[in-house]
Amino acid sequence: MTSAATTHRDVHGSAPEGVWSAPGRVNLIGEHTDYNGGLALPIALPQRTTAAASPRTDDLLRVHSVQTSETVEVDLGTVGPGSPAGWAAYVAGVLWALREDGHPVRGMDVTVTSEVPLGAGLSSSAALECAVGAAASGLFGLDLLGDDDARSRLATACVRAENEVAGAATGGMDQSAALLCRPGSALLLDCRDGATEHVPFDLEAAGMVLLVTDTRASHALNDGQYEKRRRACEAAAAELGVASLREVDPAGLDAAIDRLSTDELRRRTRHVVTEIERVRQAVAALRADDLDEVGRLFTASHASLRDDYEVSCDELDVAVEAAEGAGALGARMTGGGFGGSCIALVPRDSADDAVTAVRAAFGARGWEEPTCFTVTAGGPAARDA
Repeated sequence: MTSAATTHRDVHGSAPEGVWSAPGRVNLIGEHTDYNGGLALPIALPQRTTAAASPRTDDLLRVHSVQTSETVEVDLGTVGPGSPAGWAAYVAGVLWALREDGHPVRGMDVTVTSEVPLGAGLSSSAALECAVGAAASGLFGLDLLGDDDARSRLATACVRAENEVAGAATGGMDQSAALLCRPGSALLLDCRDGATEHVPFDLEAAGMVLLVTDTRASHALNDGQYEKRRRACEAAAAELGVASLREVDPAGLDAAIDRLSTDELRRRTRHVVTEIERVRQAVAALRADDLDEVGRLFTASHASLRDDYEVSCDELDVAVEAAEGAGALGARMTGGGFGGSCIALVPRDSADDAVTAVRAAFGARGWEEPTCFTVTAGGPAARDA
């Protein structure tokens, strides 16, 4: 892959002042819980998005993508909700959000390249935002990578960029993962108060792997379906008289559901409340080295996302079924859904069989061959050079 620094020199006429990167993420469990004040359990991927960058003395953002060979220029004074459009919104939006927070951010020359598969539900957008945010922090002396509190503030700015400028009504789990995860650990993230805890996640010692299948089914979070789910959760919370669905006690779930006005709200609420509880159970199982239980929770999570939250698709369902049929302890879609990727907890000796089974299942249906790869828990956004 052509390096961002080399391309930066060719496109912008001089070497970058620095190079920063941020990871994609896989969420082990806790899907669509972040904007409900719930719990999530992501890991950072080894695959990263890299931003080579230099400061400017004016307000022009000039950003070049190695993948598309496209260069976009944006006057920072024109950035705001809905502007600019396209992928540049995720870059310009971060600088806008930092300015809104009072940081002395100017224009930048930026070159980005990424190993995170686009549209795969592995949070390529947050990786881009956090790489650019890390670059801005370094170039303008913001010190937003200095400790976890500072990194959390940067994550908040990146979330605002995605919500308000790019128009994707996502929660904050992806950006927190990109900025706070540690190698060899999953990040238990409490989205109600921002508290985090690192949970050991080292499958190698147990003879297991985490297999990711990028179904190649198109995935987007700003097409209205994600926001529709979020609004349904807000409506359900309002009907129940609580600040968020996090406040619903799992022991009283049935009674709460009976109070809701529509079947849609009942199903959305059931998923959120049970999914938050599955995160708690998964953390306990990981600490007890009970990977069979983690697998069971994966499978239960997928069924809930498929049936109650209705964010799966045929490709995800087939990939999950095929992996489990080939020996996976459990499998589930990961990310926002409507396409993207699934993960499977697979004995190392069965990994090749699982890949073969998933590809065969796709081939039998005439679908494009999926991309399958194993991942380990990586580290957070950082300066590389």
